[in-house]
Amino acid sequence: MPALEHAAPVPGSLSRALHAWAVAALDLVFPALCPLCASTLAERRRDPLCGACWEAIARLAPPGCDRCGLPRPTFDPAPPGIVPPGELQCGACRADPPGWDWARAGAEYGGVVRDAIHAFKFRGKRALARPLAALIGEQWPPGARDVAALVPVPLGRPRERERGFNQAALLAERLARGLGVDVRPRWLARMRDTQPQSDLGAAERRANVRGAFAAPAAVAGCHVVVVDDVLTTGATVAECARALRAAGALRVGVVAVARVL
Repeated sequence: MPALEHAAPVPGSLSRALHAWAVAALDLVFPALCPLCASTLAERRRDPLCGACWEAIARLAPPGCDRCGLPRPTFDPAPPGIVPPGELQCGACRADPPGWDWARAGAEYGGVVRDAIHAFKFRGKRALARPLAALIGEQWPPGARDVAALVPVPLGRPRERERGFNQAALLAERLARGLGVDVRPRWLARMRDTQPQSDLGAAERRANVRGAFAAPAAVAGCHVVVVDDVLTTGATVAECARALRAAGALRVGVVAVARVL
């Protein structure tokens, strides 16, 4: 039986009590199963993930590089005076700063989160957008309070028709609800189709997406955040950031569910 996503509770103690009762009744009649391990959902659940799968995800906890989000154990901090006071940057960002201002990912790519992303993208388990967006929300930087909009990485039309949805857009919509910000999918447009990045090396990825995106003048002066599912080499989001910068964006952040380390 497929996993069921129960409706989110609305504010208010009575509404929460009614929601809890409704979920319990629904589980009794139609037990909801985790789409990854097929276990019955129980305590600590993050619908549609069971508590065990949710807690098994390897989070990327701070501190990390303030520019690219790389976790601290994988790099040495810059000496005093090299970067602005209060900032922590890795050697790669000091030598060749990325096109964005800051980046964060919720988890290390692998294990449960890899399986969840694959089920979300390739098996049509759209309900997984909720817990996957929550992972991003866990790592949202406290200083990012002036964000004008979340901008999902656009899919090519043939791929979106085949899949039936844009996974980045679903993640952005879920994340925006918790943050109270807008989602502006039209603030990035894909100008041409590209090869799947997963089949390419780092240099090929950069060449593959070069010039593939454009942004409208509406982004001028705004702090915008690009949303994607996985951050690998960063080639796709870097090109998105370049297009947003070219259109006048003031600051560009990048968030993803998971990062390949």
